[in-house]
Amino acid sequence: MNYPDSVHFLYALGNEVKTAKFGLERIAAVLEALGRPQDGLRLVHAAGTNGKGSTCAMMESALRAGGVRTGLFTSPHLAEPAERIRIDGRPIPAAQFAAAFDRVHAAVERLLAAGAIDFHTTYFETVTAMAFLVFAEERAGMVVLETGLGGRLDATNVVHPALCVITPVDFDHEALLGKSLESIAAEKAGILKQGVPAVFARQRPEAALVLEERARALAVPVTRAADWRVHDLELAPTGSRFRLAGERDLRIVCPLAGEHQVDNAVTAAIALARLGVADRQIEEGIAGTQWPGRLERVSERPEIILDGAHNPAGARALAAFIDRFYARRPVRLIYGAMRDKAIAEMSGILFPRARQVIVTAPRQARALAPETLRDIIDHPALSTAPTLADALALVADAAPEDAIFVTGSLFLVAEARALLVG
Repeated sequence: MNYPDSVHFLYALGNEVKTAKFGLERIAAVLEALGRPQDGLRLVHAAGTNGKGSTCAMMESALRAGGVRTGLFTSPHLAEPAERIRIDGRPIPAAQFAAAFDRVHAAVERLLAAGAIDFHTTYFETVTAMAFLVFAEERAGMVVLETGLGGRLDATNVVHPALCVITPVDFDHEALLGKSLESIAAEKAGILKQGVPAVFARQRPEAALVLEERARALAVPVTRAADWRVHDLELAPTGSRFRLAGERDLRIVCPLAGEHQVDNAVTAAIALARLGVADRQIEEGIAGTQWPGRLERVSERPEIILDGAHNPAGARALAAFIDRFYARRPVRLIYGAMRDKAIAEMSGILFPRARQVIVTAPRQARALAPETLRDIIDHPALSTAPTLADALALVADAAPEDAIFVTGSLFLVAEARALLVG
């Protein structure tokens, strides 16, 4: 298939969250048929609720700064599925994506014909297998691998990594991962392997207990971000700088905005130190990180900031950013989300901070209708717009001092980037 056909087939497999099939038997069988490409890779495996994408991006950037040929696997994508599989920081070409899809799809069809698997691999399983093929073919020196959903039964959890990283655990996808923080943490802890070192970000106490118990059971040597100290922290709307003291003494400049990114940079730096990366490369790599769609400023006057705050923890991080830097500015919020998200909680966190709220819908089948949001949310200056373009038209009168935030879903952020960045 060509690239458009492969993408169409992947989308036809169904939404990767709604059609998630937990279990490793299917992906293991497919990878076996492909020659187990994952076995020859040196990997860092990351799980967590929030911050794992940013943390992975920082780790990959620093590894690349040290001259390592890197592979990076993340999800979801913003514009194109090929963004999920990167070599040396760049999405793989469309032709390479299509070729990898063909190989995986052919292996799946053979297994189906032989009755060796029950049904076709899901969207996420298929792209995961494709990523392992590409990384092996490209001879990546180190792969940074982000889990998709959970960890224990996530399709990525067929690897034996050099290091495991667990970013903050919080509530998201409760219908699949459990209603309590403890049950969610247990799923994330499922990536830990016997004796394989791990780095834990700062955690809420309930999650920390679960992670520590699992680490003890598997004799995992743990390095904890809580044991390192941040000094001389300077926060700005465009990022942060600080000194990180622990086993190393590092001067970190983080170009990703938001106080929560300080924690992500700390976790990334500690993980890199655990891998033996030199101080200078850690510092240069984190300083050079690019991670679009997360408190990304795409216009200055007025300021327009895009942020994929798609769960309550993300909403709290965005709210803290607004409170710190925009409390004295007129804030206008364009918001659109998926139906399966904690809408009432997230809007309750964000909407009171905005002078004007415009609710719209991403171009996705699971998007919550703006009219539904209007009916369940109370705000004195709330209006609806059928599309993001219509919503942006409603803020065309923005004054230079206004701050416009587009948030609620990465799908909406992707649309905004296409319209505003190109």
